Amino acid sequence: MTKPLISVENLTLSFKTDEGLVTAVNNVSFEIAPGEVLGLVGESGSGKSVTAKALMMLNAENSVYSDTSKITLNVDDRDHDVLSLRHPAEQKIVRGGAISMIFQEPMASFAPAITIGEQMVEQLMIHSEMTRTEARDVSVEMLTRVGIPEPAQRFGQYAFEFSGGMRQRAMIAMALSTRPRLLIADEPTTALDVTIQAQVLDLMKDLVEEFHMSILFITHDLGVIAQTADRVAVMYLGNLVETGTVRQVINSPAHPYTRGLLNSLPKLDDLEAPLTPVPGDIPSPLDRPSGCVFHTRCVESGDIAERCRTEIPITTIGADNHRVDCHLASKGKPA
Repeated sequence: MTKPLISVENLTLSFKTDEGLVTAVNNVSFEIAPGEVLGLVGESGSGKSVTAKALMMLNAENSVYSDTSKITLNVDDRDHDVLSLRHPAEQKIVRGGAISMIFQEPMASFAPAITIGEQMVEQLMIHSEMTRTEARDVSVEMLTRVGIPEPAQRFGQYAFEFSGGMRQRAMIAMALSTRPRLLIADEPTTALDVTIQAQVLDLMKDLVEEFHMSILFITHDLGVIAQTADRVAVMYLGNLVETGTVRQVINSPAHPYTRGLLNSLPKLDDLEAPLTPVPGDIPSPLDRPSGCVFHTRCVESGDIAERCRTEIPITTIGADNHRVDCHLASKGKPA
């Protein structure tokens, strides 16, 4: 059996604040295999980006990991305990080495007073033994691969001279130039129009096939996930509530929250149908609900509502490792 590229076990992450310790991620576990695309979905504030940044040790200095938290990166048949990497030299493997990240807003990710090319060259020289000339050649090649016209000329330009789609492509080129084993894509298509979005998604699928690279694809858009991911993990208020293959989660959602997300999508075959949002708002991490974290918004608990309010659901494992944390599922009823 192929060993996972990265394994996350019991990840619990809190932040020290003036109001006390705030839990952003709670007992999260998942794996990503080599060449696999895992979609991480959920509303804003559900903990997706915080989880992703934990894989690269990029969360703020006030972050606190529980003693049971463990992140293991397997590269070249060697296990790296990510949370034990304390010094910058050790962290290179997860910060642009074996792991690279595409951030939500590329305009804010590029330094505005330094050319795109210079930034690409700098990070290549940090993570490899390339000369400046070699790094420049690789950078221009990657800009070419992501479909940027006149890459040699664009290499010397600044981020503000690029369109939104080109900045996103440049960010992808920069992330891929170190040949990472895992690419973290944090809502990479949110700010793009649908035409450019489709091009970026096609590009990412081609790159997975070409480089046998894994991707953690973070989004709130299940429609995008249906096009790109192999498996899906649904996150709510720092908890993973459902994990399964795309077919399982899209066609047979086993958690009320997952079904709520799917029901909120526009229906192209019925344009007159009203949108059905998930009722209520996601609670503040400062005031996490007891029992099932979703019970304050769940409309399907019925006769077990009291149990939902007081008991934390256990993980129920169905066919093909389809996992769901819901009392309805543990009773053998469809959620």
